[in-house]
Amino acid sequence: MIPDDVVRRGLVLLGCGKMGSAMLAGWLERGLAPGSVWVIEPRPSDWLSAQGVILNEGLPDSSPAVVIIAVKPQMMREALPRIEALGGGKTAFVSVAAGTPIRLFETLLGADTPIVRAMPNTPAAVGRGVTALVGNAVAGEAALEMAESLLSAVGQTVRLESEEQMDAVTAVSGSGPAYVFHLIEAMAAAGEAEGLSPALALQLARATVAGAGALAEKADEAPGQLRANVTSPGGTTAAALEVLMDEGSGLRPLLRRAVAAAAARSRELGQ
Repeated sequence: MIPDDVVRRGLVLLGCGKMGSAMLAGWLERGLAPGSVWVIEPRPSDWLSAQGVILNEGLPDSSPAVVIIAVKPQMMREALPRIEALGGGKTAFVSVAAGTPIRLFETLLGADTPIVRAMPNTPAAVGRGVTALVGNAVAGEAALEMAESLLSAVGQTVRLESEEQMDAVTAVSGSGPAYVFHLIEAMAAAGEAEGLSPALALQLARATVAGAGALAEKADEAPGQLRANVTSPGGTTAAALEVLMDEGSGLRPLLRRAVAAAAARSRELGQ
């Protein structure tokens, strides 16, 4: 559902690339009127231009319910002054920009501005993302609920206890799709090494990862139990897991190092 406040007062979308377009498509599909959406995007796609939204025509005359900030982090300081006039408390701000801390927005928009920082991931492009959210001291329940409602258009949402957790979220779910894509690459390459054609190996790897992920999401059992369900003692899966679950060189310690590296880099970028 689109929040009533957004229906009445409208919203501003600053940046409409892949993530912004995915969110906008979800809102329009849920019934938000195109005339309630102001989009600021210097390079609009043909799709965006055809949606009937108010495109690159300044800001609303009255305070909108929310501004969604969806520009790339490196464009942030250039883009933010365009919506600075909406700061001050009447409009909530929701940022989906990676590596941009709340304090940067408070510096420009004022500490009395409700700000929600969100970290979606790329499966949001197909409505299967997961977005972690955290608000500043003045965001309040209303701003968080509005952000959750809008971001649920591209998948699941979760709340964090503090902004410090965002680095771990970035390392697990923000960067996580890349780990899974690499797993598909690695599985396909291993299949080729065992004699499969490249096309067949890739098809099998893609479908297996997608299917296992869907099963893990829908099943009542924990992932460990699902793993046990397909592992016969002394069988082929057990032979593979003996390698993958090695305490020193297996997948778990490897991913622990990878996630730690991503989290450390996220903390560096946020300084």
